[in-house]
Amino acid sequence: MLRTILITLLGPMLWGSTYAVFTETLPVDHPLLVGAMRALPAGLILLMLNPRIPPLEALKRHAVLGFCNIGLFFALLFIAAARMPGGLAATLGAIQPLVVILASGWLIGRAPHPVQILAGIAGVLGVGLLVLSPDAHPDPIGVAAAIGGTLSMAAGTVLIDRWGRRGTPLETTTWQLILGGAMLLPVALLVEGLPPSPGLRETLGYSWLMLLGTAFAYFVWIRGIGRLGPSAVYLALASPVVATAIGAIGLGEWFSPWQWAGMALVIGATAVGVSVGRRG
Repeated sequence: MLRTILITLLGPMLWGSTYAVFTETLPVDHPLLVGAMRALPAGLILLMLNPRIPPLEALKRHAVLGFCNIGLFFALLFIAAARMPGGLAATLGAIQPLVVILASGWLIGRAPHPVQILAGIAGVLGVGLLVLSPDAHPDPIGVAAAIGGTLSMAAGTVLIDRWGRRGTPLETTTWQLILGGAMLLPVALLVEGLPPSPGLRETLGYSWLMLLGTAFAYFVWIRGIGRLGPSAVYLALASPVVATAIGAIGLGEWFSPWQWAGMALVIGATAVGVSVGRRG
């Protein structure tokens, strides 16, 4: 089981690079198109590894998951990243474990353990200590997008636990990315139009997001949820830790005592949330 946890953890760790890659290499004035270009090509690449079209009933489930986890989530994620600092977006996103654990009790009748709720609160506090800065100014649209994206992916995470075992992790990942990206692409083109032709920097940025940050990261994440259950969502707290570390390295800085305390809270919340969930 430890091996499954460590492999699943690779997904959120790779997601931690998303904000830096987006803001430094990709067109921030085209957040919807970046989301579509992150998802659809990644899904088509995975389809080459498993060139099979699922039955219609399975495609309907994949479409719902693709809308929650990919189409809507990617759109809101990049809108939030384009409008406010990544630290604030990460703190708002850290409520996801709490939302997933509470939603699991409602959607699939799995009542949360009180310790899991406390771990979720500790995770939010830890991420806040780790990434928030006094000069962070909330943008109302960015805040709404970050919270909306968190709720969307939380719903998709619960539904993966409910439906994901009916297909292989590769199939579930592939068709979520294809269908979610296909939903987002026409909206992006209609709202934003085409961006300038990508240069080398943009090509490298898209390649990183598509191959490692999406195709591989979502495969190990969906595989992990299928094996660990909704409690795997606590592993997503690793994403803001990595994002903060990347920012610190880029600025040549080191963590403050408050940030170390926040990291300790995040690690503790992750360990407790996953372990209690497995025992439950």
